[in-house]
Amino acid sequence: MFHAMQGRTGSVGWDYAFQREVVTSRVETTKTLAKAIAEAEQPPRAWVLVTGVGYYRPSLTTEYTEDSSGGDCDFFSRLVHTWELAAKIPGNITREVVVRSGVVLGKNGGAISQMLWPFRLGLGGPIGSGVQPFPWIHVQDLAGIVSHALETEGVRGVLNGVSPASPNTSNADFARALGSALGRPALLPLPTVVVRAVFGAERGIMLLEGQRVVPKRTLECGYHFTFPDLPVALRDIVS
Repeated sequence: MFHAMQGRTGSVGWDYAFQREVVTSRVETTKTLAKAIAEAEQPPRAWVLVTGVGYYRPSLTTEYTEDSSGGDCDFFSRLVHTWELAAKIPGNITREVVVRSGVVLGKNGGAISQMLWPFRLGLGGPIGSGVQPFPWIHVQDLAGIVSHALETEGVRGVLNGVSPASPNTSNADFARALGSALGRPALLPLPTVVVRAVFGAERGIMLLEGQRVVPKRTLECGYHFTFPDLPVALRDIVS
């Protein structure tokens, strides 16, 4: 069984009403599903939850693996921690896996849909200084990791759902690669002051600092990435 939630966490400020909406849509829904699994006469053999790398503290330098601590630094970090706890099922009735996803890149919707129009107009560029890490994954690989987790008996616990190239990808690298894939320049940065004014303090920190996340256990458990490199992934998406 697989559970993930799509939402607008990246597109608006995090006021109280929005935070309540996010908590209800993620945590309460997951609690309901976990309860149903716990009470089922024939529970699923595997239960996979997709959350986010926002679990880890934003940092320009720290490198995070699946064993790194987190879940206590801001609203989104605490949300992911609470969300993952809500998925816990008493006993050993099903194999539990959590995939902490980076920014999902795909052709239909998601982060790319919000970025394409300014980049197509030649108005794209990095956010702030652009040096912050950009944890990303192609949507086909996110689906592939989930499928691998469901089908592989030995897989349990946390997997980082990011590309192997993600730890060495900065926001500026991403902007240049997207501009190149579109045949457009990517020279106009979004100033730090604008990011903070539009997205607020907590979301601004995530966008301006990011997380350097490594898919250590994901690779160790035998998953082979279809799109490990950013230029190839972006050319596939914008083609």
